[in-house]
Amino acid sequence: MKRNLLAAASCLLGYWASGQSGISGELKTEYIPFSSYIRPEDSVKTNSKSDFKRADLNLSIPLSMKKDSSGRVKAWSLLLSGSYAKMTHKDYEKQLFPDQMLNAQTGIQHIRPLGKKWSLMMTASVGVYTDLEQISSDDILGQGGVLFIRHFNPNLALGAGPVLTTAFGVPMILPWIYFDWKTNGKIKLNINFPEGMEAGYLFTDKFALKAVVNLSGMTVERNKDGKSMLLGYQQITAGIRPELKLNDKLSLRLTGGTALLRSFSENDRKIKNIFKEKKMDDPKFASTLYVAVSLRWNLP
Repeated sequence: MKRNLLAAASCLLGYWASGQSGISGELKTEYIPFSSYIRPEDSVKTNSKSDFKRADLNLSIPLSMKKDSSGRVKAWSLLLSGSYAKMTHKDYEKQLFPDQMLNAQTGIQHIRPLGKKWSLMMTASVGVYTDLEQISSDDILGQGGVLFIRHFNPNLALGAGPVLTTAFGVPMILPWIYFDWKTNGKIKLNINFPEGMEAGYLFTDKFALKAVVNLSGMTVERNKDGKSMLLGYQQITAGIRPELKLNDKLSLRLTGGTALLRSFSENDRKIKNIFKEKKMDDPKFASTLYVAVSLRWNLP
């Protein structure tokens, strides 16, 4: 799914659990080089090619935070998120895909304890999802989710709940699953569906190496023959991610691997179309290299 408020809320869950009270965020850039377009009608790899470049920014700004007698956090925060993607297309007979995509959202996150072993996290957002050709009220969409988290011990947490997302084109409700486990601070496994998963080893306090799989995408509203349509871009990437802690407030993450899947899907704005059987595959691109660089900060 796209890197949006759902992803921001999950990566910031750990910050709140540790009592972090300052601005937290992440700036991330991604690059996928040119790869061949595979047309949907016959699954033939063509000479047409497209690349993908994207910049993401996620911010959490605390509005209030209180601790109960056991030190657990009750907090409200403002979430800001933006993604801008640029695609270059070569050797197409006609324009099939947008040159630019912009998703920008603002929302609220609330986290609070529910008894001694449970926590509740809620997010809600509204944003603009556009190809920048013509921006109108049709480009405004909402998202939100509720996550119930069971804390078995300081090293193990499991959460689940519903999330309303537009990341795959048509608004849909998906299960939001969160799993976080570590052993003595060295080995760690984190699953955040539908965002992805990572498994890693902490070599020192300043360096970790992880294997990662991520699902992400973007959504834009387009006017087609006088009808409002949603175009969804999806990608699945896998690779190795070294993480370097630069200081107590700043960390650097480098990812190198493969873009296993890149595809587009177009739908009108009816949820029932999610369940319709497709007459042909979605247009997609051949697998190729994937690289990303991100900077995370956590201010006191």
